[in-house]
Amino acid sequence: MSPIPSYSPSSALSALSPRPPGTDAPPTCEVPHFAPVRVGGGCHRLRRLVRHRRRAVAAGLAVTAAALVAAGPHPGAGAQDAQRARGHPATATDRVRERHPAELVAAPVRIADAAAVRLLSPGDRVDVIAARDGATGGGTSVVARGVRVTEVPEVPEATGGGGALVVLSVPRATAPRLVGAGTTAQLAVTLC
Repeated sequence: MSPIPSYSPSSALSALSPRPPGTDAPPTCEVPHFAPVRVGGGCHRLRRLVRHRRRAVAAGLAVTAAALVAAGPHPGAGAQDAQRARGHPATATDRVRERHPAELVAAPVRIADAAAVRLLSPGDRVDVIAARDGATGGGTSVVARGVRVTEVPEVPEATGGGGALVVLSVPRATAPRLVGAGTTAQLAVTLC
């Protein structure tokens, strides 16, 4: 049996005491020369993306289609909005109505010839012409161009020369001219 080494605090301190500099480091050696490390795979990734671009385009189209369906007409939308969503282009009047919905007003106008009013139907485009008699200066002038007929009220059979009423959708700035021309001249319409 071998004797058990005895423990003394002085032997523990001598083991922990610092050594002189340079004795605790391993001896130096020269590092061999080697070629630089090049990270590959960049061209490989690019080629892989090019090969799979069809998948990327298909995924992009699917996302776009889903967004268009989500932004499409909602239940209760008007027939005109649903028709436009199906690929029908918006007309110039639709664009005007979308941009400036408050600028158009409904103006009731009395047309001198009741028979001409019977030819009209809602949605028609007309020019409104004022014909002044000789006492107020005479002549004719176009008061409104290309305005839309919104409503044609029933014309009684016996009008007796009082003309007939038609409701036109006109720009707000044109409405006062129509009212003024209706008081000083007889109004007529021509279909556009």
